[in-house]
Amino acid sequence: MAGRTSRTSARVAKKTAAEAAITNPVLLSGGNPQIAKGYGDAPVQAYIAAMPGWKSDVGHRLDALITRSVPGVYKAVKWNSPLYGIEGQGWFLGVHCFANYIKLAFFRGMSLSPIPPGESKQKEVRYFHIHEADQLDEAQLAAWVEQASKLPGERM
Repeated sequence: MAGRTSRTSARVAKKTAAEAAITNPVLLSGGNPQIAKGYGDAPVQAYIAAMPGWKSDVGHRLDALITRSVPGVYKAVKWNSPLYGIEGQGWFLGVHCFANYIKLAFFRGMSLSPIPPGESKQKEVRYFHIHEADQLDEAQLAAWVEQASKLPGERM
């Protein structure tokens, strides 16, 4: 009986700690939310809700744009970053918060037209940075997302 009680207590404590991490995530350097690895919409929404200041509003807009552009898009949070992909085909886009901007990583960005402006040390990857004062060109972002979703995804 004592073993049962301790297992139950441990399970409740673990669940409570997990819930606290989702409702009060730690912000890592640059303000990137620390969200536990998870698949589906819920961890991505937790990440977006935890994005500091103006970034959360932009995160909601980006998520809605991606969801509209790629019906049935597969979502996850890995390495404290939301990822978007096609189930069984890999990831085509990652999002990450930095102190002064949000970075979109197109994993096959060199194959997009026009090519996103941010260079990477990785041959195929291209970045797009969003700053607070930027006016988003949602048509261009949607075009990149649609193109990227049709390319072979990154396995992570």
